[in-house]
Amino acid sequence: MRVMVFVKATDQSEAGEMPSEELIAAMMNYNEELVKAGIMVGGDGLHPSSKGVRIHFSGSDRTVIDGPFAETKELVAGYWIWEVASMDEAIEWAKRCPNPMPGDSDLEIRPIFAAEDFGEAFTPELQAQEERLRQQIEQKGT
Repeated sequence: MRVMVFVKATDQSEAGEMPSEELIAAMMNYNEELVKAGIMVGGDGLHPSSKGVRIHFSGSDRTVIDGPFAETKELVAGYWIWEVASMDEAIEWAKRCPNPMPGDSDLEIRPIFAAEDFGEAFTPELQAQEERLRQQIEQKGT
């Protein structure tokens, strides 16, 4: 199963405070463990929401909203994508993570949809289209 692990934003990350050398080293070592274990598929840190935008959809209308965004606790400062056997395995790996922020912080783990989750709506034609897109993405990465 694939999961996305969100590093939730804090007041410090939203202020643009960069991690210390020690924290960067600890996170790099943790990422190395994840890669060696075949868990980590990808991941990155994100700039503060002040550098981002949101696109609001209302029918056919689109509205661009510039950051920063309120409710820091609802924002994401980084993420990983992991391939794990179960949610329990993801939790065990997450508990091994160095605290990603200087103070209190949170990780959120969410399963990523798989083809079978969509049932009959995900027709064989749509599955073939998705497979073609995944292959194109992989080819661009090499």
